Amino acid sequence: MSQLPAAVADFQDRGSPVTFTVLITTYNRQQLLGRAVDSALAQTYPCQVVVVDDASTDGTEAYMTQRVADLQAQGHQRLVYHRHGVNQGHARSVNGGVALAQGSWIKFLDDDDYLADTCIETLTQAIAQHPTAVICSVVAAQVNLQGQELSRTSHPGRVPRFYIPQGDIHYGMLLEQIPFGTPAQVAVERQAFQKTQGWKPALDTNFDDIDSWVAVAQFGDAVFIQDCLAYRTVWPGGLNQTFSFQTRFQTHLAIKETIYGLVSDRHQPPIPPFRVIRQYLQLHWAIAALQAKQWSSAWALARPALGSWAAWRLLIRIRRQRGQHPRATPTPQTSPRETGFHIQKSPFKRGGSPHIGVE
Repeated sequence: MSQLPAAVADFQDRGSPVTFTVLITTYNRQQLLGRAVDSALAQTYPCQVVVVDDASTDGTEAYMTQRVADLQAQGHQRLVYHRHGVNQGHARSVNGGVALAQGSWIKFLDDDDYLADTCIETLTQAIAQHPTAVICSVVAAQVNLQGQELSRTSHPGRVPRFYIPQGDIHYGMLLEQIPFGTPAQVAVERQAFQKTQGWKPALDTNFDDIDSWVAVAQFGDAVFIQDCLAYRTVWPGGLNQTFSFQTRFQTHLAIKETIYGLVSDRHQPPIPPFRVIRQYLQLHWAIAALQAKQWSSAWALARPALGSWAAWRLLIRIRRQRGQHPRATPTPQTSPRETGFHIQKSPFKRGGSPHIGVE
């Protein structure tokens, strides 16, 4: 095991109120796990790394035990490995990992994803400039198993870094104007997370992350960073691929219903009736089923919504606004110390899209 660079010494509070734990959950993916752990340990800003193993049987335990021992032999204590005796599921693994975390913020990371080496440093500086934030999202590249980029996520802003006030977040989430994204993209304040129910085992790997973002966002503002700082692996082994389109629709609908009830009063008049939201989701998942060539599922989902012009208009509006999001400039090799930060505000127009302006 090579020596860690001086820039990534043991996790410690450098006098900043913002400290990080990278939380990696894993189950029987030892070959991919190493890449995730390497990316967390290679951060240019020190952080704790917690790996929760949900009773893997593929050699993960021996691999992680050796990695912890190697680092401890170098005098480093910031890699923590916890193993479940029996499989408890993804959500319980996340909740258990948060309980072990020492950082004031949690950076989530699935075992098949990985981070740019400046991810934590960039997050730390952005959050320090906006201390009322409780959730932060970065741009992620979607990659295949060979690391080749397939696509890239986007945020609804035209400045490098901006925030959205708490009162606007759920409105934006309802109309999909501010997608936080997958765990590889998102970090949350630990205290805000602990005020929620955590990740729900009933949703295990099926919108359990989005459900958590909805809950955490009740307690503060959201910061968005346009840098590509995470890499999400798209492959047939992804756990979300195991759910039927009907199941995904039903869970998505339940989460939208929760969001609907959390939309600030000042946004209530412009939002569509919930039946239109339901019909929009039916069309959305019908199209996804069509793309997967699951014809019967597509028809079953689309049929109740085909005659809803309001749902079609909402679908077109959302897809157009996604197409208008700017492609973020990838800057994972650039240190935030060199670029500097200026967090700007993104207030929502009533019934409209985010408008970026200086706070």
